Formats: sequence, structure tokens, C-alpha cells
Amino acid sequence: MTAIDSSLTAEELATQPDCWRRAAALAGPSAAALPRRGERIAVVGCGTSWFMAQSYAALREAAGQGETDAFAASEFPGARDYDRVVAISRSGTTTEVLTLLGALRGRTATTALTADPNTPVMTTADQVVVLDFADERSVVQTRFATSALALLRAHLETDTAAGTAGPGSIAGPGSIAKAAEDAERALEAPLPDGLLTADQITFLGAGWTNGLALEAGLKMREAARFWTEAYPAMEYRHGPIAITSPGRAAWMFGELPEGLAGDVAATGGLLVADSGTGGLDPMADLVRAQRLAVALAAARGLDPDNPRALTRSVQL
Repeated sequence: MTAIDSSLTAEELATQPDCWRRAAALAGPSAAALPRRGERIAVVGCGTSWFMAQSYAALREAAGQGETDAFAASEFPGARDYDRVVAISRSGTTTEVLTLLGALRGRTATTALTADPNTPVMTTADQVVVLDFADERSVVQTRFATSALALLRAHLETDTAAGTAGPGSIAGPGSIAKAAEDAERALEAPLPDGLLTADQITFLGAGWTNGLALEAGLKMREAARFWTEAYPAMEYRHGPIAITSPGRAAWMFGELPEGLAGDVAATGGLLVADSGTGGLDPMADLVRAQRLAVALAAARGLDPDNPRALTRSVQL
């Protein structure tokens, strides 16, 4: 067994296809706790959970389900009124999340998605959905975050299909069943050529995939201390593209905007763009980025399970 295969992060990220299927199966039984069509909601989290919140917010609005904002829990605008606030917290102990839920009690309906049913979030939120099968021992989040997004995506699929908009309105993604199949392919396929020797990667997204791009960049920084940046794809050309050059890469999640391939080629950099229509589901493409983070950590002699200066939960 190699160092890559033996890490907790590698073991946990490899279980994502099954975790996503289990999360999707929870969408129906959990419907009463999840946002209803037409509700004005905010989704909050910290770090990885915040990025999943951003992806879900974009998906929900694109599906015509209602106005949806996403915030870091510490930056929630207290003066705004929402019908419901959804908090994503793997540990159920993060200070900023618990503080916000406490402040909203009795004023705004709250729902928490968590992996641990033995934590304060169980009584701080009005309703809780527990994804304990997706909990992790590694400090670095992989399967819990994507399983939370899988649950929310599956709920959108069901709710949108029952409404007037139709499933095609969910801004590009297919079903979670297909995403899980694509993730199985992403776990087996070789990593994109040139990335293990690249000295910098810029991750790009658009709409709901922008949150995935942000998360891919974070995984590389956490697990491998690797220099990454992340931007909306159209914003990349407004300055950040200047960092791309030979030996560096740009990785697009979802559909590649027209002309971007030529712009990257002109820099001499490497372009990775294998998700979207006809390719991998972008969540499955994130699995490839997670694998790359673990591989780079191993190449650098680092422990991807215990990143420098990080803990499983920030408790202040």
C-alpha cells in the first residue's frame, strides 16, 4: 500500500459515490427540514461548507426555487430577513455556526446539516439532518461536504421535477445517480497529465461550479501546501490570467466559456476542462482535484490528514 492509498483522506474520498447515493436517498425523508419552494433562504458554513453553500445557492436560484444567498457564518447580515437559514457543519461544534444559530432562535427557522449527532448543533438548530455515514476522521473535508451538496441537489431534483420548471432548469447537473457513476470513473482514471509537476493551478467555475472551484483550491492548499487560486471563469480574464504561464495550469469546472481555451493556450499554460456536457459531472471532477491534493501531499512528504495549523473544528 502506498502513502497515498494509506491516508485517511484517500480512503474517505474514495467512498464518495456510495455516500452520494445514501445522501440522495435521504432527500425524501428529510424534505420537511429542507427549503421549500418559494422560501427566501440563506445557506451558511465555514471553509469547505461555505463553498458548498455557494454551489447550492446558485443551483437553487437557477432552478427557480426561490431567492438563495450564501454567506460565511461569521459574515451573515443580521439585518436581513429570511424564511429559513440552512447551516452546513460537519463537526456541529464550529463557533461561528453555533453563535449564528443561537442568535436566530425564535426569529428565523433554521436547519443544520451535520455529520455528528452528538454535538451542540443538534439542539441549537430547529431541525437537523444527520449524514453520519459521511463523517470523517481526517481534518481535511472531502466526503461530508460533497454528500451535503448531494443531498441538497437531490432535493432540488425532486422538488423541481414536481413543479413547473422541469428538471432541465437545474443549471446543468444531471442526477446524483449519474454524478456517483462519474465519481467512480474519476476515482479510477489517471490524473490529468502535467499537474503533478505543475508549480501553480488556478481553478475556475461559473454559476454553481464556482463553489467547487473554490473548494478545489482549498483542498490543494490544506493537504499539500500547494499554491492555488480560484476565480469565476469570466473574471479570470480580468487580471488573474496573468499568473498562468508554462509550468502552470488552469482547471475549469463545468462548461468552458467560449474563447477561454485560446486565451490559456496563449499563456503557454495547461488547460484542464473535462466536466460539463458530455464529460464528468463537476462534482465528480472535484473528486479528481481531491485525489491530486493527496498525491501532491505524498510527493512532498506531507501528511494530508493533518494539515499544518488546522483542526477538525474551529472553536473560539
